[in-house]
Amino acid sequence: MKIKSLQTASLFGAALLFATNAAQADALSSPSMSGPLASNASPTTFDAGPLGPIYVTGAVSGLAFYQSNHSALAGDNQTVVDFSNAQVEIQKTDGWLQFYAQVGGYSLPDLGAAYVRATTQTANSFGVLPVAYIKVVPSDSFNIEAGRLPTLIGAEYTFTFENLNIERGLLWNQEPAISQGVQANYTMGPVTVSASLNDGFFSNRYNWLSGSVAYTISPADTVSFVAGGNLGHTLYGSPLTGPATANATPVLQNNGSVYNLIWTHTEGPWTVTPYFQYTSIPKVFGLPSADTIGGAVLANYAFDANWSLGGRFEYIASSANSFIELYGPGSKALSFTITPTYQYKIFFARAEASYVDLGHAPVGFEFGTLANKSDQVRVLFETGIIF
Repeated sequence: MKIKSLQTASLFGAALLFATNAAQADALSSPSMSGPLASNASPTTFDAGPLGPIYVTGAVSGLAFYQSNHSALAGDNQTVVDFSNAQVEIQKTDGWLQFYAQVGGYSLPDLGAAYVRATTQTANSFGVLPVAYIKVVPSDSFNIEAGRLPTLIGAEYTFTFENLNIERGLLWNQEPAISQGVQANYTMGPVTVSASLNDGFFSNRYNWLSGSVAYTISPADTVSFVAGGNLGHTLYGSPLTGPATANATPVLQNNGSVYNLIWTHTEGPWTVTPYFQYTSIPKVFGLPSADTIGGAVLANYAFDANWSLGGRFEYIASSANSFIELYGPGSKALSFTITPTYQYKIFFARAEASYVDLGHAPVGFEFGTLANKSDQVRVLFETGIIF
């Protein structure tokens, strides 16, 4: 169901109301945020009687951008103004039974991909309830989650306010974003292990197995190995079955596997995250096997409590057999992104400049209204509140 203008306006109004009536409480760990934007240190809380405290937080933001070589798809214009988030999060964080629900609309700007307006993106991907799960917590070291869960895979989260940059990266575009299923998490000293049985690229077919192992080497360094893949074959998401979640379920990637090696280092004002990615798609539906290999470095420098400068560099290449992965058979792409950010309490504003350059991409797979341009520049601005 599409978010209509009246619904969007009510979310904006609710956000302002919650922001002005926030009670004193601890900052919450969900939704996950990689910085430099920070969640509200004094989230709104309500006494729900026997349920205990219920927290209400959220993000309301809009974006505007200019891009060169836009595609011919509807909504992907040379200049765009749209809302990027109109979301409310409701959660219970104590006791043996907890829950989390994220409600509202969003856009998912992504490097090198046509922009999809927020109302269309919300309706055609994860809907107005993109993340929602219950959490059973029998001990401090072990818990089980079930529902619509953020993926374990990759170094970037789904929504703009959660990340270093406004746009997601080239590697993110080869990964699941949100999956439906069940996930177990166990922590033992410096090691955290998670395992999930889920539906991969939101396919509604529960035949994906994902897992991660994170090792905290020191207070400054964490290394993670993450993997996920389809245990069989899933036709859902193809034109033969009707693309009910076409924006969320690319049929070939959903039949493949993805692997990440991620290192995060923090030192003084610096946060640096290099990561490596490999994806593989087997022979399926009469198409040859294919793969991609890529790497990225994400970095942020905090000048003070309000100002920071983030950047990202990526390179990714596809095999000669790739049919739909990346930008056609044997294609390659690199990107540069820089994002200065300002945040004061719940208010934030940030700008961004990004550049994507394609190599060995066949005509028809490239940028531009005729799909024959090999590069793209974007200049963006996003502002809003995280309440």
